[in-house]
Amino acid sequence: MTLLLAELVLTPLLIATVTLAGRRWGPAMGGWLAGLPLTSGPVSVFLALEQSPDFAARAAVGTLAGLVGVACFCIVYARLARNRSWIPATAFGIAAYLASAAVLSGVPLSLGPTAAGTLALLLLTFRLLPTAVGPADAPAAPRWDVAVRMAVATALVLVLTATAALLGPKLSGLLSPFPVFATVLAVFTHRHAGVAATQQLLRGIVVGSFAFAGFFVVVAAALDRWDVTGTYVVACASALVINVALRPLLASGRSP
Repeated sequence: MTLLLAELVLTPLLIATVTLAGRRWGPAMGGWLAGLPLTSGPVSVFLALEQSPDFAARAAVGTLAGLVGVACFCIVYARLARNRSWIPATAFGIAAYLASAAVLSGVPLSLGPTAAGTLALLLLTFRLLPTAVGPADAPAAPRWDVAVRMAVATALVLVLTATAALLGPKLSGLLSPFPVFATVLAVFTHRHAGVAATQQLLRGIVVGSFAFAGFFVVVAAALDRWDVTGTYVVACASALVINVALRPLLASGRSP
């Protein structure tokens, strides 16, 4: 019940915040914020409190590996968006995420190799993301735009959480970073602002994913040694420091 209430309140609030930030400061900034563990972080806290710190620590390694799927989603969507509509771009992007999760579900995961491999893939993804030439400012969106984004994102989070809760720590972790915000934001940006804005958004998501990774490295490494509160405070601080440090990449397009 606690997680359900958190999802019903936090998810629409966060998607609205990211949407408005993207309108105010551009799609790259919206993607940068959406790349943070906005849903996976609260889920991890819930697992630590309701299951056990050990369960949450093992799930954190799976969540870290799940960023491979997020990177796959971003690169596939960005490349298809150049000459396809949002429908095939979304379908193939989600298929790439699920395929990577299926492959990783059969691979033994430990923190060191998982963190190193995930960070290497994020670096490669950032370098390979296409950058469209053209305006990236979105036109005025209809009044119902934010409400629809909030509803779609909340529905996706509820469905995914209900499914993942039955799968144990590894699969729960792998499914936790399902690109809910990335999907919603990419589709609406693609439809209303075009290819250039969408690719800037996806670039921002990849940059934000480094902070996501930092958060779950701390959780996986420290949760069985520190208390729950201290672990998540340090994890949040680490994510914020990483995200602020990498923010200049949103404009430069250089590799981290």
